[in-house]
Amino acid sequence: MANKKIPMRQCVGCQEMKVKKEMMRVIRITDEKENAVFELDVTGRKNGRGAYICKNADCLNAAIKNKGLERSFKMPIPKDIYEKLTKEMEEFETG
Repeated sequence: MANKKIPMRQCVGCQEMKVKKEMMRVIRITDEKENAVFELDVTGRKNGRGAYICKNADCLNAAIKNKGLERSFKMPIPKDIYEKLTKEMEEFETG
């Protein structure tokens, strides 16, 4: 019997390849650059262009510093997305 392939994704913060289920996904729902809508996808199954980030504060800080999400989506990211990510990281690390 063949082994099942485990999906791997690269973190936009630390640039390491990790298992998809261990990461958080940020998605852009609309294709319009002017009115782009971003969301956190905790299920990993929503439609849209996605970028992955590890579930720790160090990777989030690195992604903010090196503009990893901006490069991934090829556009500026609203501040509220970073605030949601920070809040989600705090909930994950405490709970």
